[in-house]
Amino acid sequence: MHNGLHSRTPSCLEDIPVSTIAQPYARPAQTNRSTDRIFFPLLTLVILVIVFLGFSRTYYTAGMVLAPLPNALIHVHGAAFTGWLLMLAVQTGLVAGGRTDIHRKLGLWGFGLACLMVVLGLLAATDQLRRGHGTLGLDPATFYIIPVSDILTFAVLTGLSFRARRRPAAHKRLLMIGTIGMLDAAVYRMPYAFTRSSHWHADAVSYALLLALMLYDLASTYRVQKATLWASLAVIVVQQVRVPLGFSPPWHAFAHMMQHVKV
Repeated sequence: MHNGLHSRTPSCLEDIPVSTIAQPYARPAQTNRSTDRIFFPLLTLVILVIVFLGFSRTYYTAGMVLAPLPNALIHVHGAAFTGWLLMLAVQTGLVAGGRTDIHRKLGLWGFGLACLMVVLGLLAATDQLRRGHGTLGLDPATFYIIPVSDILTFAVLTGLSFRARRRPAAHKRLLMIGTIGMLDAAVYRMPYAFTRSSHWHADAVSYALLLALMLYDLASTYRVQKATLWASLAVIVVQQVRVPLGFSPPWHAFAHMMQHVKV
C-alpha cells in the first residue's frame, strides 16, 4: 500500500528538464544582441578609419578615379575593396537597426563582391610583383607572399561566413576577422613611423583588433566565441609563418614564375 501511495504522489520536478536542475546558473550561450548593435558598428568604423588613413594620400584624397595609380587593374581593385568596406558598413548598420530582412537580401550581392575581390586581389598582387614592388624591408618576391596570404585567408573566412549565415554570431565574426586579416596593406601605409617600420608592427594593429573582439566576447557572453577563437588563431598563424616562408627557395621559385604572368 505504501508503494502504491508513493507512485501516485505528484512531484513538482517531473516536468523540469534535468539540465535545468543540474545547471541552475548556466551562462547564456547566445551573444548579447543589444551590445552587438553597438560593438560591431564601432569595430567597422575603426576598420574604415584605418583604411582611410592608409590610402588617403594615394587614393581617397587623390580623387579615387583620378588618383595616379599604376594601371587600370589597381583602380578596379581599389574600387572593389572600397565597395566591400561600404557593404560591410551598410550590412552592419542594417543589423544594428533591426532591418535583417534587407540585410539578407544584400547578402548574396556581398558574397559576389567578396568573390570578385579575391580574383582582383590575386591579380593586383601579381601585378605588383611584376612591377618589382617590395616594402617593409622585403624584396618583391618575399613581399608577394603577404598580399597573397591576405586574400586567401579572406577567401576562406568569408566562404565559411557565408556558410554560417544562419548562425549570426559566427557569421558576423568570421566576416569581421576575414576583413581584419587583410588590413595590413592599409596599416603599413599609415603615416606613422611605428606601422611603417616593420611588417611585425603592421600585424600588431590587426592583433589589437582581434584582441578587442575577444575581450568583447568575454564581456558580453562570458566566453570567447569559437568562431572568434579559431579564426583569430588562423589569421595570427598565417601572418607569423608567411614571411619566413617567403624567404624560402620554393616560394622564390614560385614568385619568379608568377613574375612572368601578364595581368
